[in-house]
Amino acid sequence: MGNHTMLTVETEIEAQTTVLANARLVLPDEVVTGSLVIQGEEIAAIDTGAGVPNGAIDCAGDYVAPGLIELHTDNLERHMLPRPGVQWPHAAAIIAHDAELASVGITTVFDAMRVGSIVSQARSRYGRYARKLSRELLALRASGALRISHFLHLRAEICSETLAEELAEFDAEDRVGIVSLMDHTPGQRQFADMTQLRTYLNGKYAMSADEIDAHIAFQKALGARLGATHKAAGVRRATELGAIMASHDDTTVAHVIESKGQGARLAEFPTTVEAAQSCRDHDIAVMMGAPNLVRGGSHSGNVAAMDLAEQGLLDILSSDYVPAALLMGAVMLGETLGNMAQGIRTVTEAPAAATELKDRGSLMPGLRADLVRFTVAEHAPATRGVWVRGARVA
Repeated sequence: MGNHTMLTVETEIEAQTTVLANARLVLPDEVVTGSLVIQGEEIAAIDTGAGVPNGAIDCAGDYVAPGLIELHTDNLERHMLPRPGVQWPHAAAIIAHDAELASVGITTVFDAMRVGSIVSQARSRYGRYARKLSRELLALRASGALRISHFLHLRAEICSETLAEELAEFDAEDRVGIVSLMDHTPGQRQFADMTQLRTYLNGKYAMSADEIDAHIAFQKALGARLGATHKAAGVRRATELGAIMASHDDTTVAHVIESKGQGARLAEFPTTVEAAQSCRDHDIAVMMGAPNLVRGGSHSGNVAAMDLAEQGLLDILSSDYVPAALLMGAVMLGETLGNMAQGIRTVTEAPAAATELKDRGSLMPGLRADLVRFTVAEHAPATRGVWVRGARVA
């Protein structure tokens, strides 16, 4: 059973408790058949055995795992902009986003919001939105309208014109848990392959060849002019906000060494095996996209997540742009590696540790009762119940 603390489940269940019995409990290092007691907002006890105490919920062999922890998702933007040029009311978008995450087993999310905008170039323009949207999200959270736990992940866009002033709009009360440095200067990191960048700009923004050339020239000049200043501002503000620093799209050992010097503890989507190995050497947790894992490769032509997993270089999965991919990717990883606990750990215990959330992420007495019950059919997980602080939310 490892070193897990196991308490005895009473055969008679008190009225204020919920018991999930006859479940495959996904512990940090193993999966065991047993029962789990929820009392109030916490896990009160765990026991082994397939028995079903009076009043318990018979899980009939379904998995019960800690609620999933999502560190980087663009899903809220999809609800805000359901069609090109269509702006959806923000409150409705936030509530729908929250409900979707709950439905696929995500009980804690760091909502990714870009900070840093382009205001001077019409074709390259993208406006600021993070401060206003985060206030709306936090207000809904305070009102009790949201089902799951929300933190902010500020994606600091280095190749922008307004990063420093946008970062200054946030303070320690804003639940900023992660600040990631996003350097999208053309010709390096995610878009080192300029052909891939041109395809992306044409496909997403319908830019002509001449418009793409102008955009690339503008972005390169902007990066050269403000890149160093913006990196320093991002690092400084992350420290002031008490947030975890993350790098993004590290490609070379030099990138990783720079990230380590900036205080990065989390690497989002390194693009090469070389960078991932360097992250491991420098004690930086490696996070990859679950869609990459599910699809069998990166849509940008970068390293495949499964390749890193098979080399022991993958620590954390993120749903990125498909919320349902988080549990699906963890299950796929568990099945491929022959260790379901190891797969589930990438979406529970590991992201909790990376963001210093010590009250969740494992099935242990005394931790938050953030839980997901699921079964697997044809290698695809289906949720059967989701609890946040002991209350069922899906």
